[in-house]
Amino acid sequence: MAKNDDRFTLARSVKAFQENVSRSGSAASASYSLIGALVVLGGLGYAFDRWRDTAPWGAFAGLLLGFVVGFYELIKSSRRQ
Repeated sequence: MAKNDDRFTLARSVKAFQENVSRSGSAASASYSLIGALVVLGGLGYAFDRWRDTAPWGAFAGLLLGFVVGFYELIKSSRRQ
């Protein structure tokens, strides 16, 4: 009897987990776009610094642009809901 109860509990837990993941999809994509913009544009600014020897201005400009783009995408995704 205990094995049947365990399966029922496991099935319920898995179903609840799937529902939570599907509900949090938009929030996860918004946070990934914010972090992605910071990493990519900051990395491009750093690479520009290394290439043109302009440290720290390229990295600063890249991170600043990453914040702007990331928060724009965050606001855009939150208004879609």
